[in-house]
Amino acid sequence: MNIYVDSGASRTASTELGAFVAFALTMIFACPLAAAEPANLAVELPCQADRGDPITHEVDFSAVVTPPYHCKVLRVWLPLPPSDRTQEVTGSVFSTFPERVEMQVRQEPVYGNRFAYFEFHNPRGAQIIRHRFTAKVWSLDWNLDPQKINSVDDWPKEFDPYLQPHAVVSDHDFAAALREIVPPAGSPTLSLFRAMQWIDAHLTYDHVNASLQADPVHAFTRRRGHCSDYHGLCEAMGRALGYPTRVAYGLSLFPKNSPSHCKLEAFLPPYGWVSFDLSETQKLVAAIQQDKGLGDAEKEQLIAAARSRLHEGFRENSWLLVTRGTDYELAPKASRPVRVVRTIYAEADGEPLPEPDPANPNQREFAWMTVHKYDADKPFKLPFQDYSTLIRDAE
Repeated sequence: MNIYVDSGASRTASTELGAFVAFALTMIFACPLAAAEPANLAVELPCQADRGDPITHEVDFSAVVTPPYHCKVLRVWLPLPPSDRTQEVTGSVFSTFPERVEMQVRQEPVYGNRFAYFEFHNPRGAQIIRHRFTAKVWSLDWNLDPQKINSVDDWPKEFDPYLQPHAVVSDHDFAAALREIVPPAGSPTLSLFRAMQWIDAHLTYDHVNASLQADPVHAFTRRRGHCSDYHGLCEAMGRALGYPTRVAYGLSLFPKNSPSHCKLEAFLPPYGWVSFDLSETQKLVAAIQQDKGLGDAEKEQLIAAARSRLHEGFRENSWLLVTRGTDYELAPKASRPVRVVRTIYAEADGEPLPEPDPANPNQREFAWMTVHKYDADKPFKLPFQDYSTLIRDAE
């Protein structure tokens, strides 16, 4: 058996950040970027990852929305997971209870996210929207080799939404952090990996102190948050460093308090959009470090393997993509643009209903909540919890 780590990665680093930096530096400087093959610069470039180990999930997903007393119009947008090379969604069936309303399907024009839209007039009590469907999801490995990544000086206009800079509270402090990240005469790819390193070193995972909105301001100023804060900040840093980046939200298809989870996607030619999960990798590394059943050498190998998998680009077959992008108008339009849509978006008489975070033990009141159940066609391992997923058979 071999640990899932590139042969060029350092296995002697004494800390997790040491392993991270050693891997990135070794991989990046092994060969000049000028040797890279010409890239296809198209936003809609089909996924270039290697697919494997598909799982078919039967999904039963509901949102229970409680409008305020005497609400006149309750509006709910439920995003529809797309079908593409990475996942196939079939057999969608919708229902509402106790009120029966007609559903509209609309698509917003910026990122192409599709929504099932429901409008309840004079609702009395909570309303349930149920979506049942089948999702076949593949495990994705990009096997990213930084030697082959192209540097792009002039991105096509279609990438503009993914290059728009994000405002951060202290531009001076943010600029200083970027100077810390960017090495002298370094490649943009190395800078992106160093941004991940910076976030890993400075942010602490915290569901109680989280924005729920992929907010780079929250992440940068408070240095705490959950997955959306990690990836929202990395999105902001990636754009500042010159690479198109976006937050992708989806559903974790296994039992947990909150089904929503997000990832970072960066367009790295010629690989196209590549998926990274900073927050789950950090949590996995912390679990390895604290595992008293592992020796020091085992810990170093597993940490290096986790870092290698992160940087090579990876997406698990138990996560279903639902929406992509930040800061856009819904379809049909809501009273205001949204930052992100995690599971649903709801308004009562033109006012957004507050986002729930069922993973936060201090939150007791919810304007809406999701109910979710998943049945897979075969057993599967969770790659950010099961160490054995960091090991692969020798070729």
